[in-house]
Amino acid sequence: MKVTLESYGGLAAAANLRRRPNVLNTDDLSASAAAELARLVDAAAAMPEEEQDGRARDAMSYVITVEDGDRSTVLAQSDTAKSPEFAALLAQLRVHFAQQR
Repeated sequence: MKVTLESYGGLAAAANLRRRPNVLNTDDLSASAAAELARLVDAAAAMPEEEQDGRARDAMSYVITVEDGDRSTVLAQSDTAKSPEFAALLAQLRVHFAQQR
């Protein structure tokens, strides 16, 4: 499974435009870490997207793309409207990406 995280907006929106997306391949993880990531993806995908209210125009938005065999899933939410499941997945991805640096 390949997971890509893209971030948009925020106070440094112009700087984020030049950033390459973060990519994680679960083949590079331990079996338990890959299983936990798959569980978080399934939980986030099962939840409907939160409705945006437009109040925080400088909020960060996130797009997580999951490619698993022939299946591709795109999850998109923002800081002002994200489900707890999406937030958990985002947090776990940030941990993995921080370890890659």
